[in-house]
Amino acid sequence: MPQTRLLLAAAGVLLLAGTAWIAGTGLLARAELMAAQGGLERLRQSFSATDPRAGADGAGPRAAMDSAAAHAAKAHRLTTGPAWWLAAHVPYLGAPVSTARGAAHAADRLTHEVLPPVVGIGSDTRAGGLQTLLSALHGKAPELDRASRAAAETRTQAAALPRDTWLPAADRARDHLVHQLGTVTTAMADMAVASRVLPPMLGGHEPRRYFVVFQNTAEARGTGGLPGAFAVLTVNKGRLRFETFGNNTVLEHVRPSVDLGAEFRAQYGASDPTGTWANTNLSPHFPYAARIWTATWEKYSGEQVDGVAALDPSALALLLRATGPAQLPDGTAVTADNVLDLTQRTGYARYQDVAERKAFFLDVARAAAARLTDAISDPRRVSALLTSVHEVVKQERLKVWSAQSDEQRILETHPLSGALPHDSGPFAGFVVNNAAGGKLDFYLERRLQWIPRHCTREGRPVTVRIRLSNRAPVSGLPDYVTLRVDKRSYATRPGDNRLLISYYASPGAQLTRATVDGRRAMTASGVERGHPVYTLDMELPAQETRTVTLQLVEPVSDRAPIVLRQPLVSPLNVDVQPYPSCAG
Repeated sequence: MPQTRLLLAAAGVLLLAGTAWIAGTGLLARAELMAAQGGLERLRQSFSATDPRAGADGAGPRAAMDSAAAHAAKAHRLTTGPAWWLAAHVPYLGAPVSTARGAAHAADRLTHEVLPPVVGIGSDTRAGGLQTLLSALHGKAPELDRASRAAAETRTQAAALPRDTWLPAADRARDHLVHQLGTVTTAMADMAVASRVLPPMLGGHEPRRYFVVFQNTAEARGTGGLPGAFAVLTVNKGRLRFETFGNNTVLEHVRPSVDLGAEFRAQYGASDPTGTWANTNLSPHFPYAARIWTATWEKYSGEQVDGVAALDPSALALLLRATGPAQLPDGTAVTADNVLDLTQRTGYARYQDVAERKAFFLDVARAAAARLTDAISDPRRVSALLTSVHEVVKQERLKVWSAQSDEQRILETHPLSGALPHDSGPFAGFVVNNAAGGKLDFYLERRLQWIPRHCTREGRPVTVRIRLSNRAPVSGLPDYVTLRVDKRSYATRPGDNRLLISYYASPGAQLTRATVDGRRAMTASGVERGHPVYTLDMELPAQETRTVTLQLVEPVSDRAPIVLRQPLVSPLNVDVQPYPSCAG
């Protein structure tokens, strides 16, 4: 009996000592993590400084990186060992301890495996332009691939940490960590892709020529907006030169010889996408449009291009925020704050004559291009410009296609390619194509809800709810904006719009019911790159909202869907609801 009491007393002493050890080292680890966070903040500030001479030798960024890494390593050491391992595995009570260990481990991997290659490249390019960036990226692809994999693994490990513990502060820290690591993982994936395709595509080895299309999102098309003005861009060792500018009327009657396959013809052939310029990008799969545009330009000019890029006025706004305002021949300033409104709304009221209006839009494109060309060679602008380009890519407002098959294969692993995924995972996306012929999609608002249900023997039932709102005013718009060139058997008012709504479902999905505002609706069905496509023709009156509801049965999966985000004026509002597990 005395022996038992002695053992219990000893166990109590060990428990108290272990608890005190965890508490003490936990406080020390927290202080180290805060210090590491401070180092990372100094690192961020050193790269965002407007003066490229500040830390141009890399001392500032590298010193901040070294400081953050040292503190993160110490925090990781403090939260390892038998006491921390045992405490983390105590049922229920140990969950916050597990989160603390995971946070320290994530900080250590982030500062030792993920960020150092980026800091090295950033330091090398602080005092140079795009040419210096290409030199810094040379040979760094394997290193950045490893860093990208490390970022993804660290995020996966963080996401596996306890989600709902008895300590709310630990839960908030875990959620913040997962979110931050998600951002880092995306950025590192971007860098890994960039290191492989940017040097050759930006003329690092030999000059390249690209066909650049400016998409007008006031009239929706599958890849974003109506293909309007265009330019031919030459890139040589990172130096940009715009050779030619033109508008869509130049290419309207050119019929290129391009065959995109039987599936494409079945889905879009009736709209003559290879012979009608306005319909060349009905499909959301950007490589289709790029191949048509390439063939069109070659037939018109006799010139081959090495690739295609497309962007819209919202992308120009983000770029102008970094480059500073451009100026039109008449003295009008084109800024980050007014370029969208000038090109998508007020330009139509300002110029009633079609030729004058197209010339104005072309002037905007020229001015913005000239500003971009100047900024790329200006070291003071490079950091801000790269940040803006990252945001443009994040919003999927820049699409790029390469005529080189090896480069295109790499691009298609990234949203920059605008490629419709060709895999078997869950997928959700609806695409709007304007069927009226006006410019009313400036006023279009969209919302997508993806609502999964419990699995059945047939698969997973999914409800898709699409809300479309036409915010166009019922009066006061120019005739060209409210133009209706469609054939219809019903009366309309100025401001009323007509849309073709196509929903791209998961491969293997089946539609069981479709309604518009609760009334049964007929859909046309097709297939594109393995995705069932269900399309309906819908009138959308001004100042009204329509709700499309689709009932589907999809293959069993516990993965969240990839969401297609067609870039229009107003961004898509997405609500993917939590889904019950199909396990068991």
